[in-house]
Amino acid sequence: MLYVKIPKSRIGTLIGKNGETKKKVEDLTGVKMRIDSRYGDVTIDDRNADAFMAMKAKAFVEAVGDGFSPEKAWRIFREDVYFEEIDIKEFVGKKENRIRVLKGRIIGKDGKTRRIIEELSGADISLYGNTVAIIGEYYQLETAKRAIEMLLRGSKHATIYSFLEKRRRDMKYLPFEYYYLQ
Repeated sequence: MLYVKIPKSRIGTLIGKNGETKKKVEDLTGVKMRIDSRYGDVTIDDRNADAFMAMKAKAFVEAVGDGFSPEKAWRIFREDVYFEEIDIKEFVGKKENRIRVLKGRIIGKDGKTRRIIEELSGADISLYGNTVAIIGEYYQLETAKRAIEMLLRGSKHATIYSFLEKRRRDMKYLPFEYYYLQ
Protein backbone atom coordinates (compact mmCIF):
# COMPACT_ATOMS: atom_id res chain seq x y z
CA MET A 1 0.00 0.00 0.00
CA LEU A 2 1.16 3.48 -0.86
CA TYR A 3 -0.24 6.62 0.76
CA VAL A 4 -0.35 10.16 -0.57
CA LYS A 5 -1.96 13.25 0.91
CA ILE A 6 -3.00 15.93 -1.56
CA PRO A 7 -4.87 19.21 -1.10
CA LYS A 8 -8.64 18.77 -0.98
CA SER A 9 -8.93 21.33 -3.77
CA ARG A 10 -7.08 18.91 -6.11
CA ILE A 11 -9.26 15.83 -5.43
CA GLY A 12 -11.73 16.64 -8.20
CA THR A 13 -8.91 16.98 -10.70
CA LEU A 14 -7.46 13.62 -9.65
CA ILE A 15 -10.81 11.87 -9.95
CA GLY A 16 -11.69 13.56 -13.24
CA LYS A 17 -15.03 13.94 -14.93
CA ASN A 18 -17.17 10.91 -14.05
CA GLY A 19 -14.09 9.28 -12.49
CA GLU A 20 -12.30 9.03 -15.85
CA THR A 21 -8.83 10.08 -14.66
CA LYS A 22 -8.86 7.73 -11.67
CA LYS A 23 -10.10 4.84 -13.82
CA LYS A 24 -7.47 5.49 -16.49
CA VAL A 25 -4.67 5.42 -13.88
CA GLU A 26 -6.02 2.19 -12.42
CA ASP A 27 -6.37 0.54 -15.84
CA LEU A 28 -2.90 1.63 -16.94
CA THR A 29 -1.07 0.60 -13.78
CA GLY A 30 -3.10 -2.21 -12.21
CA VAL A 31 -3.43 -0.35 -8.90
CA LYS A 32 -6.68 0.41 -7.08
CA MET A 33 -7.05 3.89 -5.62
CA ARG A 34 -9.22 4.88 -2.69
CA ILE A 35 -9.67 8.62 -2.42
CA ASP A 36 -10.95 10.25 0.76
CA SER A 37 -12.21 13.60 -0.49
CA ARG A 38 -12.88 14.84 3.04
CA TYR A 39 -9.21 14.74 4.08
CA GLY A 40 -7.29 14.50 0.80
CA ASP A 41 -5.93 11.03 1.58
CA VAL A 42 -5.23 8.75 -1.37
CA THR A 43 -4.51 5.07 -0.75
CA ILE A 44 -2.92 3.17 -3.61
CA ASP A 45 -3.38 -0.58 -3.36
CA ASP A 46 -0.44 -1.99 -5.30
CA ARG A 47 -0.90 -5.70 -4.45
CA ASN A 48 -1.89 -6.63 -8.02
CA ALA A 49 0.37 -4.16 -9.77
CA ASP A 50 3.93 -4.03 -11.03
CA ALA A 51 6.07 -2.14 -8.47
CA PHE A 52 7.38 0.24 -11.15
CA MET A 53 3.87 1.13 -12.32
CA ALA A 54 2.69 1.53 -8.73
CA MET A 55 5.44 4.09 -8.13
CA LYS A 56 4.47 5.86 -11.35
CA ALA A 57 0.84 5.96 -10.12
CA LYS A 58 2.02 7.49 -6.83
CA ALA A 59 4.08 10.09 -8.70
CA PHE A 60 1.05 10.88 -10.89
CA VAL A 61 -1.12 11.45 -7.79
CA GLU A 62 1.57 13.66 -6.24
CA ALA A 63 1.94 15.64 -9.48
CA VAL A 64 -1.79 16.31 -9.72
CA GLY A 65 -1.75 17.26 -6.03
CA ASP A 66 1.08 19.71 -6.78
CA GLY A 67 -0.98 21.52 -9.39
CA PHE A 68 -0.26 19.72 -12.66
CA SER A 69 -3.17 19.05 -14.96
CA PRO A 70 -3.72 15.35 -15.66
CA GLU A 71 -2.79 16.06 -19.30
CA LYS A 72 0.72 17.16 -18.27
CA ALA A 73 1.01 14.53 -15.52
CA TRP A 74 0.37 11.64 -17.97
CA ARG A 75 3.92 12.20 -19.13
CA ILE A 76 5.07 10.51 -15.89
CA PHE A 77 3.99 7.12 -17.21
CA ARG A 78 6.72 7.11 -19.83
CA GLU A 79 9.63 4.97 -18.70
CA ASP A 80 12.22 7.73 -19.11
CA VAL A 81 10.29 10.47 -17.27
CA TYR A 82 10.68 11.39 -13.61
CA PHE A 83 8.90 13.56 -11.05
CA GLU A 84 10.47 15.60 -8.28
CA GLU A 85 9.35 18.15 -5.71
CA ILE A 86 11.34 21.00 -4.20
CA ASP A 87 10.07 22.33 -0.88
CA ILE A 88 10.62 26.10 -0.81
CA LYS A 89 10.51 26.02 3.01
CA GLU A 90 13.82 24.15 2.99
CA PHE A 91 15.40 27.36 1.68
CA VAL A 92 13.65 29.97 3.88
CA GLY A 93 11.89 28.19 6.72
CA LYS A 94 8.26 29.01 7.45
CA LYS A 95 8.45 32.73 6.62
CA GLU A 96 5.36 33.21 4.43
CA ASN A 97 6.60 36.52 3.03
CA ARG A 98 9.93 35.00 1.90
CA ILE A 99 8.10 32.01 0.38
CA ARG A 100 5.92 34.42 -1.61
CA VAL A 101 8.99 36.35 -2.80
CA LEU A 102 10.79 33.20 -3.92
CA LYS A 103 7.73 31.90 -5.74
CA GLY A 104 7.62 35.25 -7.52
CA ARG A 105 11.29 34.88 -8.50
CA ILE A 106 10.58 31.47 -10.03
CA ILE A 107 7.49 32.65 -11.87
CA GLY A 108 8.99 35.96 -12.99
CA LYS A 109 7.15 38.91 -14.47
CA ASP A 110 4.11 37.65 -16.38
CA GLY A 111 5.45 34.08 -16.02
CA LYS A 112 8.59 34.82 -18.03
CA THR A 113 11.13 33.00 -15.84
CA ARG A 114 9.03 29.86 -15.47
CA ARG A 115 8.39 29.83 -19.22
CA ILE A 116 12.11 30.19 -20.00
CA ILE A 117 13.04 27.39 -17.58
CA GLU A 118 10.44 25.12 -19.19
CA GLU A 119 11.43 26.00 -22.76
CA LEU A 120 15.20 25.69 -22.28
CA SER A 121 15.14 22.61 -20.05
CA GLY A 122 12.25 20.75 -21.68
CA ALA A 123 10.73 20.01 -18.24
CA ASP A 124 7.27 20.97 -17.00
CA ILE A 125 7.04 23.03 -13.79
CA SER A 126 4.20 23.64 -11.36
CA LEU A 127 4.18 25.88 -8.29
CA TYR A 128 1.52 25.01 -5.75
CA GLY A 129 1.51 25.85 -2.08
CA ASN A 130 5.08 25.71 -0.81
CA THR A 131 6.40 23.34 -3.45
CA VAL A 132 7.83 23.47 -6.93
CA ALA A 133 7.14 20.26 -8.85
CA ILE A 134 9.05 19.19 -11.96
CA ILE A 135 8.29 16.53 -14.56
CA GLY A 136 10.85 15.65 -17.20
CA GLU A 137 13.39 13.25 -18.58
CA TYR A 138 16.46 12.86 -16.38
CA TYR A 139 18.62 15.58 -17.98
CA GLN A 140 15.62 17.94 -18.33
CA LEU A 141 14.63 17.45 -14.70
CA GLU A 142 18.17 17.96 -13.41
CA THR A 143 18.58 21.12 -15.50
CA ALA A 144 15.27 22.63 -14.31
CA LYS A 145 15.94 21.60 -10.70
CA ARG A 146 19.36 23.21 -10.69
CA ALA A 147 17.99 26.44 -12.22
CA ILE A 148 15.21 26.61 -9.63
CA GLU A 149 17.59 25.91 -6.74
CA MET A 150 19.91 28.64 -8.04
CA LEU A 151 16.97 31.08 -7.99
CA LEU A 152 15.99 29.97 -4.48
CA ARG A 153 19.56 30.59 -3.31
CA GLY A 154 19.52 34.12 -4.71
CA SER A 155 21.30 33.88 -8.07
CA LYS A 156 20.44 36.58 -10.57
CA HIS A 157 17.98 35.79 -13.33
CA ALA A 158 20.59 36.55 -15.99
CA THR A 159 22.87 33.92 -14.43
CA ILE A 160 20.08 31.34 -14.56
CA TYR A 161 19.26 32.17 -18.19
CA SER A 162 22.94 31.80 -19.16
CA PHE A 163 23.12 28.47 -17.35
CA LEU A 164 19.97 27.23 -19.12
CA GLU A 165 21.22 28.34 -22.55
CA LYS A 166 24.52 26.53 -21.97
CA ARG A 167 22.70 23.35 -20.88
CA ARG A 168 20.44 23.62 -23.93
CA ARG A 169 23.51 23.76 -26.20
CA ASP A 170 25.01 20.80 -24.31
CA MET A 171 21.85 18.77 -24.94
CA LYS A 172 22.41 19.09 -28.68
CA TYR A 173 25.81 17.44 -28.35
CA LEU A 174 24.94 14.66 -25.94
CA PRO A 175 25.04 11.23 -27.48
CA PHE A 176 21.62 10.07 -28.66
CA GLU A 177 21.73 7.16 -26.20
CA TYR A 178 22.45 9.40 -23.21
CA TYR A 179 19.59 11.78 -23.75
CA TYR A 180 16.88 9.71 -25.40
CA LEU A 181 17.48 6.16 -24.24
CA GLN A 182 18.19 6.69 -20.55
